[in-house]
Amino acid sequence: MRSHLLNDATAQSYRRSVTEGVERVAEKLAATRGPFTGVTPADLAPAIDAVDLDRPLGDSSAALDELESVYLRDAVYFHHPRYLAHLNCPVVIPAVLGEAVLSAVNSSLDTWDQSAGGTLIERKLIDWTNGRIGFGPAADGVFTSGGSQSNLQALLLAREEAKTDQVSKLRIFSSECSHFSVQKSAKLLGLGQDAVVSIPVDRDKRMQSVVLAAELAACRAEGLVPMAIVATAGTTDFGSIDPLPEIAALAEEYGAWMHVDAAYGCGLLASRTRRHLLDGIERADSVTVDFHKSFFQPVSSSAILVRDGATLRHATYHADYLNPLRTVAEQIPNQVDKSLQTTRRFDALKLWMTLRVMGADGIGELFDEVCDLAAEGFDLLAADPRYDVVVAPQLSTLVYRYIPAGAASPEEIDRANLHARKALFASGEAVVAGTKVDGRQYLKFTLLNPETTAADIAAVLDLIAGHAEQYLGETLVHA
Repeated sequence: MRSHLLNDATAQSYRRSVTEGVERVAEKLAATRGPFTGVTPADLAPAIDAVDLDRPLGDSSAALDELESVYLRDAVYFHHPRYLAHLNCPVVIPAVLGEAVLSAVNSSLDTWDQSAGGTLIERKLIDWTNGRIGFGPAADGVFTSGGSQSNLQALLLAREEAKTDQVSKLRIFSSECSHFSVQKSAKLLGLGQDAVVSIPVDRDKRMQSVVLAAELAACRAEGLVPMAIVATAGTTDFGSIDPLPEIAALAEEYGAWMHVDAAYGCGLLASRTRRHLLDGIERADSVTVDFHKSFFQPVSSSAILVRDGATLRHATYHADYLNPLRTVAEQIPNQVDKSLQTTRRFDALKLWMTLRVMGADGIGELFDEVCDLAAEGFDLLAADPRYDVVVAPQLSTLVYRYIPAGAASPEEIDRANLHARKALFASGEAVVAGTKVDGRQYLKFTLLNPETTAADIAAVLDLIAGHAEQYLGETLVHA
C-alpha cells in the first residue's frame, strides 16, 4: 500500500494519475451541454448505495470510471452559462492550478513550522486586501472557510470588545435582508434569540439608516448594549449594498462594532469602475470577503479582515505542543493565533496564483461584466409583461416573478413559479434559484458567469414561462 503514498518514489505514478483525472474533467467540461442532467435523488442513490467501500478497485483508472457514474455525469456544472442559481462562480484556471499545488504539498496554515512560505503568502494577501479596503497599517486578518465563519469570528470579536459580562443585554443590528449567519452566529455565541434586531429595508433593499438610528436610541434608553451593526455589501437575494457611510457614523456615535459582510460584494474591490459602491467600508471594524464568489476562486477561499489587528487576540489560545507563548516573543508567525480553525488549508495560494497571472484588474473586469449583464437582464425583465422584477440590481442578482396574463390568485401564481423552477431543474436546461419576497414566491438569477449572455437570460425566461403556463393550464383543466 505504500505505493499509493505521494513521495519521491511515487512521483511518476502521481503524474500519471493526476493527468488522467485532469483529462477526464477536461473532456467532461468540453462535452457538457447543460448545467445539470436532471437526475433525482431516487435515481442516483442506488448507484452510490451499490458501491462497496470495503472492496477497493485498486486502480485509479477504474475509480475514475466509477466516478463518472456516481458524480461527474450528474454534477451541477457552475461553468455552464445557464447555471443562474446561487452564488457559485466559474473558476479561473490559475486558481485551479493553485488548488492542484496546495493539495499535493498539503501545507497546514496553522503554524510556521508546518507552512513557512505559505504563512507569508497568506499574510501578504491579507495586507493586499486590507489595502484595497482602505484599512491602515494596524490592520490584519486571516483566511477562513467562508462567509459564515468570517461573520461568526467578527461577531465574536465584537462581543469581546463590548466589554460586558451581561451578555443578555447585547444587541446586534442587521437588515432584514442580511445573511442568516448573523442569527446563527448570535445563537452560537450564546446571545439569545432576541439579540439580533432586524432593521427594515427601503425600496432598493438597503438598510434604512433612519430606522437603525431610532433602534439604537431605543436600545440605549432601555439600558441595553449595542454590540454590533452588520452592514451588508451585497445581500444574497438582491445584491443590495447598505448605506455604509451613514451606518459607520451611527456605529461611531453609539460605540458599536461595525462589521461589513462583503462576502458577495468584495469583487468591487478589484473593479476600476464600481469601487465607489463600497465607499465607507474603510470605516468598518471588520469585513468579510468571499473570494470564492466574486473573485472566481474555487471553494473555499475567504477571509476575515480587521481594522485593528490587536482585536484578533480574542481568538488566540496557546498550546505548548503547537504555538507556545514563547513563539510570540520570538516573533514566529503562527496563523493559528488569529484563527478559529487549527488545521487549515493553504487556500490563499489560489488567489496568489490568480493575481500573479491575471492581476486584480483582470478579476475586476470579469466581475464588471456580470454586473453589466445584470443591468441588461433587468431591462429585459422590466420590458416583459410576463414578469414582475423587484429591484434594479446594484451587483449581479435579479429577483423576479412570473405573472400570468389571465386571472389567477396569488397562491396559484406562487405555485406556478415554484413549479417552473422545479421543472426547469428537472429538465437540466438551466438552473435558477428561488426566494420569497413579502411572503410570495419569487425566482432569482445570480449572474456570476461572464460567458452568460442576454440571449441566455431571454431563453431561460421563455422556458420558465412555458413551464408556468403549462402548470396553470393543467391546474385549470383539473379544476
